[in-house]
Amino acid sequence: MPEEAAQLLMFRGVPVTKGIVQPGDADVNREPATTDEPNAAGSDDRRRTRWLDHRRQRRDELISAAVAAILRHGPDVDMTQVAAVAGVSKPVLYRYFTDKAQLWLAVGERIAQVVIDAVVPAIEAVKAERELIAATIDAYLGVIEAQPDLYRFLVHQSDAPGMPHLFANSARTVSAELARVIGDRLRDTGLDAGPAEPWAYGLVGMVQSVGDWWILHGRPMSRAALTDYLTTLVWQGLSGVRAAADLPGGLSTMAGPPAVGR
Repeated sequence: MPEEAAQLLMFRGVPVTKGIVQPGDADVNREPATTDEPNAAGSDDRRRTRWLDHRRQRRDELISAAVAAILRHGPDVDMTQVAAVAGVSKPVLYRYFTDKAQLWLAVGERIAQVVIDAVVPAIEAVKAERELIAATIDAYLGVIEAQPDLYRFLVHQSDAPGMPHLFANSARTVSAELARVIGDRLRDTGLDAGPAEPWAYGLVGMVQSVGDWWILHGRPMSRAALTDYLTTLVWQGLSGVRAAADLPGGLSTMAGPPAVGR
């Protein structure tokens, strides 16, 4: 299978069900002015439901076409190229997306959902603490390694309207799941689960930042090596919790008194 087709297959038909972003929902429900549009006065609920289902399906197809256009033309792809790949005119695109920014946001939401769908099962599948860290890191790096052009597109569009909100919400989704699992592991070993949430957010933020560096610099080391480096860094910090478990005051004792005159 050609590389572009294989990459597109990964992103085709991915439902967005976790509400990462909301912009565009109103436009899904807004019917375009075409000869196929049902008469509002005489249409019943079932006919309207069929119309809305058709519209959502058509919108998903156009998002898939946008993904294919990005893979074909790179991060500077424009609406004319998307329309050509979709086999429609630009006015048809604008019936479903009010502007280019809304289409790019929909593409970003689909990519973010693929990342979430890869990382969350990896988090849930492993039991040992170090393996949990490694699985989380490897799952994230695996997705962006498989789709470097799409990842570069997201970075290229990072300042577009709605994109910062998208990135923040997708990170929160992964962080919340990771915090739940870390908290359960800490409680199972008789430790305070309080650090689980900041650790989870810290891990996700670090891996995202390093992933940006890794992809944008042409993957200067293997994914396996990077996963091992990051896992070692994180695990050496987390393993210190066990050393503090029997100390009065726990982690705060290890931190020592505040420095004077700094």
